[in-house]
Amino acid sequence: PMPNVLGVDHIAIAVKDLDAATQLWKEMGLRVGSREVVEDQGVEVQMMYAGATRIELVFPIREDSPIQVFLDKRGAGLHHLALAVDDCAAATKELVEADVRMINTEPKTGAHHTRIAFVHPKATSGVLTELVEGGEGFEA
Repeated sequence: PMPNVLGVDHIAIAVKDLDAATQLWKEMGLRVGSREVVEDQGVEVQMMYAGATRIELVFPIREDSPIQVFLDKRGAGLHHLALAVDDCAAATKELVEADVRMINTEPKTGAHHTRIAFVHPKATSGVLTELVEGGEGFEA
């Protein structure tokens, strides 16, 4: 079986200045949501809303953050696509068993008390893809 994808949970954008990016996207008409530090990932995230669609602005809080590495290598921009799944552990296990290259072979804790795992971009045509369980607005 393959993972049960419920929809797009969010689209993440790596930014160099979280306050400036928040202001810019607000001026573009997006609604400002909650802001949270995710220590495990070394980031601070600002949730923005385009209607019901969530846009996550992601800013590194440590030099060793994967987002800092991304910004150093590629600059600010689209970072990942997050897909809502009903069971992150099962989805991750199913992809590992299907020989899909994963960054995380076990779920981790993400923003807003979600369970997350990343699929390696080499497995998904260059798009870093996050599996998210427990995000807003999706029922299994």
